Amino acid sequence: MLLAKAGLDVTVVEKRGTVGGRTSTMEQDGFKFDVGPTFFLYPQVLREIFAATGHSLEKEVPMYRLDPQYRLVYGTGGQVDATPDVERMKAQIAAISPADAGRLEAYFRDNREKLERFAPILQSPFENWRDLVSPEMLKMLPLVRPWRSLDSDLRKYFKDERIRLGFSFQSKYLGMSPFSCPSLFSILSFLEYEHGVFHPVGGCGAVTQAMARIAEGMGVKILRNTAVEEMLFEGRRAVGVRTAEETIKADAVVVNADFAQAMQRLVPNHLRKRWTNERIEKKQFSCSTFMMYLGIEGRFNDLAHHTIYLSKDYQQNLCDIEQDHRLTSNDPSFYVQNACVTDETLAPKGMSTLYVLVPVTHESGNVNWAEQEAGFRKLALRQMEKIGITDVERRIRVEKRLTPKTWNSEFGLHLGATFSMAHTLRQMLHLRPHNRFEDLEGVYLVGGGTHPGSGLPVIFESARITSRLLLKDLELEPKWNPAPRMENAAVYEAVR
Repeated sequence: MLLAKAGLDVTVVEKRGTVGGRTSTMEQDGFKFDVGPTFFLYPQVLREIFAATGHSLEKEVPMYRLDPQYRLVYGTGGQVDATPDVERMKAQIAAISPADAGRLEAYFRDNREKLERFAPILQSPFENWRDLVSPEMLKMLPLVRPWRSLDSDLRKYFKDERIRLGFSFQSKYLGMSPFSCPSLFSILSFLEYEHGVFHPVGGCGAVTQAMARIAEGMGVKILRNTAVEEMLFEGRRAVGVRTAEETIKADAVVVNADFAQAMQRLVPNHLRKRWTNERIEKKQFSCSTFMMYLGIEGRFNDLAHHTIYLSKDYQQNLCDIEQDHRLTSNDPSFYVQNACVTDETLAPKGMSTLYVLVPVTHESGNVNWAEQEAGFRKLALRQMEKIGITDVERRIRVEKRLTPKTWNSEFGLHLGATFSMAHTLRQMLHLRPHNRFEDLEGVYLVGGGTHPGSGLPVIFESARITSRLLLKDLELEPKWNPAPRMENAAVYEAVR
């Protein structure tokens, strides 16, 4: 959208039959499921992208702001219905840990400042170490405290581990543990409370479908069911791509496929100096997910739109995933989306869709999914009883499952790591693959594998960063419309 608005002739080569990759919709027998992301966070970024091309996100994709945002159920006891209403949220916290309720506003105040000051950095490219030691970055150090983990940073606000988990499980959006994730990412939970958790009508796939519709209206060619077989080079400069049907010449190539797998499959190893196959294999990759997409007869009207169950032994569950690379055998954490309580368009009348996600290790020799998938499915169904979902199996009318192995084979994710490379301090900012890819000429990256990282808001931000760099290199002005005035945000607040 952004490149077409600037006047470029753009072709999108899409391997699958629908756009969006993991942010797409899976349909069967009248049931619709989000493949990956199930909610929309911080829509301001995408609102500005739509506005830059002369469109309104609100008009193209109606959304509901959820309240409560999600229900947290603790294996150690207790639950919280997370709400952006500060007084109600204090009461929820006080029911578990009265002493922690009074620290909520301090958490919001500090993270509001952190986000405000760090946002310009997330919106800028990081191409070398000099960007890291800029005066702006050095001023941020006392605020972001990179030497602290997310959990240790939250200890100054919340003493009860359950409350800390309620404000740190969001590190799983990056595929990381709150006990190793950098403290910067306390802004993730703050974003949910301050700016809302939204459900697009029709699911998150409706967003990418709208983007494709707009892009094609702007003259963009989208070649669906077309895989890129090879990236073409003259020396180290990319000059196009080859598919099974044709050769497409180009002045610039933007890669939005999974970085690790795309580079190893499409670019000869000798052309990559910094990001060779050998170096990629030494990188730390995120966790994966075991997925069940269930079309269910009947409704679950007492079940929240989003429910997160946090294991009784949360740290051991994370250790199984990140260190031992094995399946938790008794009480894994999990997440269930019951979107039909908000959006009845997702299932036939009187029926429901359940999206069940269990975080698991990425592909490992310790797990044989061909042998262990059936047993893990049974465990996941038993776990669902802990949040009140009973008598499910006989009511299943549609079922599809994904494991790390199928994330790899069907979606091209290296090791099935659903959140790309982990967001450790050694794999952030200039230490991630650059938006203007440093190993090749005329190649640009967008998505979770490049800066700023995983999660829809920052992935869309990477599109803006990359677009600016590409247009600068072609000596073209963006010609984008100005950002919308803030009163437009009220439309979101009105749609509930």
